[in-house]
Amino acid sequence: MKSKLQTGAKERGLVFVISAPSGTGKTTLVRRVMEQLPDLHFSVSYTTRYPRSNEQEGEDYYFVSSSVFQKMVERGEFLEWAKVLGNFYGTTLASVNQLASKGMDLILDIDTQGAKKVMEKVDQTILIYILPPSLEALRERLVERGLDSPEMIQLRLASARKDMEEAHWYHYLIVNEKIDDAIETLKAIIIAERCRKVKDSVLGEKMREWEEHHGKNYC
Repeated sequence: MKSKLQTGAKERGLVFVISAPSGTGKTTLVRRVMEQLPDLHFSVSYTTRYPRSNEQEGEDYYFVSSSVFQKMVERGEFLEWAKVLGNFYGTTLASVNQLASKGMDLILDIDTQGAKKVMEKVDQTILIYILPPSLEALRERLVERGLDSPEMIQLRLASARKDMEEAHWYHYLIVNEKIDDAIETLKAIIIAERCRKVKDSVLGEKMREWEEHHGKNYC
């Protein structure tokens, strides 16, 4: 049985895995939250699909050929990887380890297949699933953004229904009906998890301060 990536001498950062069907507004939601909360870092994944007009190399994804991606798989470079709607996506182990080992909190934008692998391999992983208000609302968003053919939209909707069946094992669910409300909910989750992470260290520090000032038997 493989052991999880363990906390080193320096406390590891939290890893927030965020999944959602395409068109749910996940990218906008994550970007807005990262603008408002300090010390959050986005882990850029690799993909074999072509970049969209509004995507930047190294910011949204690293865009690579199928042959390059396969060689990375063979070398064991990925923490997780999966094939989604005909394209490969993967998160490298080095990128996650490098940032998390420095105590930085990470956001991973990955699908449900990848989320399971990360949860198995990485300590302090928090899973958050973003739901659309309805499948009809999701259809409207996919049509309005104008990036896909009608056939691809149907494929995305079919994939979304199957994908949402996996959401029950995530730690949190957010329904993105109004973007501002979803932003506040995601921020609250991140802040709460950060507080939970440092609970024991804060308590220990306060107890030591109490004992230094009043002694162990003071009451």
